[in-house]
Amino acid sequence: MKYTPLFFAIVLAFGFSSCNTDKDPDPTGPNLVFKFKFDPTQERLGSLGTPVGVAAGNAAQSPSFNSISGHYVELIPSTWTALGAGEIVYQGVETTAGGANAVDFSKAKVVGENEVFFSIPLEDLAAGTYEYVRVSVTYQNYDILFNVQGFTQETGTLASFVGFNTYLNSYVIDQETVQVNDDKLQGYWGFETTVDVPFVGPYTTVTEGQAQPGATTVVNPLFASSPIPAGSCLVTGEFDSPLVLNGNETEDVTVVLSVSTNQSFEWPDPDGNGQYDPADGDVPVDMGLRGLKAIVQ
Repeated sequence: MKYTPLFFAIVLAFGFSSCNTDKDPDPTGPNLVFKFKFDPTQERLGSLGTPVGVAAGNAAQSPSFNSISGHYVELIPSTWTALGAGEIVYQGVETTAGGANAVDFSKAKVVGENEVFFSIPLEDLAAGTYEYVRVSVTYQNYDILFNVQGFTQETGTLASFVGFNTYLNSYVIDQETVQVNDDKLQGYWGFETTVDVPFVGPYTTVTEGQAQPGATTVVNPLFASSPIPAGSCLVTGEFDSPLVLNGNETEDVTVVLSVSTNQSFEWPDPDGNGQYDPADGDVPVDMGLRGLKAIVQ
């Protein structure tokens, strides 16, 4: 579950000359600015970009997002633009510390809603019209409701790693730190819960798990004309109106990456109660975002 050699060959051939990694915004501007928005009411899509419900036998909920991180952002001129042939504006840091090539989470930019994810001078970008955007989502942190041993609809925090492969020294879920020092493939998660036990006080537990390969939904409405590698989490979305860059901009242009969190946390629900019961064996099966819209401001 990692990017194919072809993917990296395409990116190297087409993109790194314009790619922004650790570059600071131009204080004099103008810049192209990217932010995230978490929308639980946005349409729930499947991997082919069409509306879908929750799979039979499963249950789902719309989590309350705290933060997110991406690893790759590409502006796409048309439906026929191959992966890597668009304007690659962001590429995160990678490492082989765990053996295979992986996202270096220690250097990832993690942001909340409406915070600046990254910014790049507009003068560094090719003039043109862009209809779509690809974003490789690698990390999500959100709160969900759960039941456990008489405690119902408690709130816990889940850290979800959905990139192709992520190297983790350690990470913080909510208050607790998890030591890993290894690679984790798409679908790895850590879940922190705290319940107030009578006569004992707050009791915190941390559990970890791994979703099955291929279980994470990655929405790509361009699957027929512009496919993506399996396991990449390269979510593709359309601009609300085409992004037009003419090279003569005098003010910042902001792109809001509105992601659908509509029932994006899904699990098998054998008892059919529609509630997340980790003590009864409920575990995440799908943590993929359910759509992407790019809004130009």
